[in-house]
Amino acid sequence: MIRIRQIKVEFTKSNVDTLKEICASKLKIKVSDIKSFKINKKSIDARKKPLLYFVYEIDIEVNNEDKILKNNKSLDILRVSEEEYQFKITGNKKLNNRPVIIGSGPAGLFCAYILAENGYKPIIIERGEKIEERVKTVETFWKNGNLNPNSNVQFGEGGAGTFSDGKLNTQVKDKENRKKKIFDTFINCGAASDIAYESHPHIGTDMLRNVVINMRNKIIKMGGEFKYNTCLTDIKVNNNKLESIILNKKQELKTDVLVLAIGHSARDTFNMLYKHNLMMEPKPFAIGVRIQHPQKLINKNQYGMEYHELLEAANYKLTYKASNNRGVYSFCMCPGGYVVNSTSEENRTCINGMSNHARDSKNANSAIIVTVSPKDFGNNPLDGIKFQEKLEEKTYKLGSGKIPVQLFKDYKNNIESTKLGNIEPIFKGEYTLANINTIFPDYINEALKEGIAAFDKNIKGFASDDAILSAIESRTSSPVRIVRNEYGISSIDGIYPCGEGAGYAGGITSAAIDGIKIAEFIASIYKN
Repeated sequence: MIRIRQIKVEFTKSNVDTLKEICASKLKIKVSDIKSFKINKKSIDARKKPLLYFVYEIDIEVNNEDKILKNNKSLDILRVSEEEYQFKITGNKKLNNRPVIIGSGPAGLFCAYILAENGYKPIIIERGEKIEERVKTVETFWKNGNLNPNSNVQFGEGGAGTFSDGKLNTQVKDKENRKKKIFDTFINCGAASDIAYESHPHIGTDMLRNVVINMRNKIIKMGGEFKYNTCLTDIKVNNNKLESIILNKKQELKTDVLVLAIGHSARDTFNMLYKHNLMMEPKPFAIGVRIQHPQKLINKNQYGMEYHELLEAANYKLTYKASNNRGVYSFCMCPGGYVVNSTSEENRTCINGMSNHARDSKNANSAIIVTVSPKDFGNNPLDGIKFQEKLEEKTYKLGSGKIPVQLFKDYKNNIESTKLGNIEPIFKGEYTLANINTIFPDYINEALKEGIAAFDKNIKGFASDDAILSAIESRTSSPVRIVRNEYGISSIDGIYPCGEGAGYAGGITSAAIDGIKIAEFIASIYKN
């Protein structure tokens, strides 16, 4: 197979026929000589906006490959081979009981998928509802505030990422082709095929729901089993080895292998594990607000035009170091999205961002967050959780359970907003005007105000008076890391911490990669 890189085409002239013609020209062959054609990468070059280009990397198959490569000396024309993910079972120890996975977010689902695909017949324990019921429960909460603590935006089949933008970006290096396995699985389960090559791939919360359902059905067909509305409430350990687990405080289930893909919000589970002296440690994370702007404003800044049907809603990524040495950055940016009430506990409010696949709401939103570390909240493994809880309780009290909202102008001046400006707010869940300053420590408020003002240099209008802030974005990542060794095993033999909640990932793709890694660790010890 031949790969041709750096194919640059004006975005309005980009189509398959044009790309084939360019490839044929570069290789000095006829278009009819191309046997197969596949886009490997696609990105946008906006350095000369509003003159925009799509930049492609194309893989093609042709006859006489050796001859063609010999006649082309360009560094952007090279031979590649199709690489696939390989799963190896090298362990010889017998499993006396089926492996159990706690949590059906991306880490748990992909660990389960790989194990099921290779004959291990995992049992997946999910405290929340299956996704069909979960969606109804969440929409009811957004409408009338009736919270189900076990099935909400944070908990339930698909994990917290189900009510997000479905972003698949990751900085994880992937020589083992785990990412390709993940994307191929998503596509086979209903995701759009362009996630395989887009530079900023996303599924969208609406499509992700069907993908999760199809993954579940495939896992069941391969021998896996799901238990919903079922919570891990205790573990039994003998001589530092796991013997069994307790579900819903009454049902005992024996297992040799327990995968903890519990997510970053399972605070009761962290407390239970801490009482069993499972080794864990506090880790840095970040907290802050969500900011809303008109999507046309972001498009204008990024593309040089407010709208074009051939372009997706524009995104951004912003970073800044405040004068108090705090890092300030955008996180989980949702083009054409919604700010959503993502509360999972009574009397504690938190928010997140969400977009459908079309990213077609009028507003862009992003978390703007500030780094915090154990120096701010304490060195006990659970001190970061307590820090989150305190701020979420203040947020709940400020908004009486609704999302507290404030104009940036009023936030800068530390006064309560009494009316909104020219931007129409877009929320899932009720909101109320407030003074967000009262939630945060001074160092957070100072860094946020300074950072948002600085971002106006990158995106004109970012710090406009009527930009809409809402609080609190507190579940950016886990405040805890469950320690594991080079074989993926925790301080209690048989327990495998996994994914974002355990402190080893930061998003859908990296969590899924970690889930696959844990499946590999299990297969290195146990046969199916």
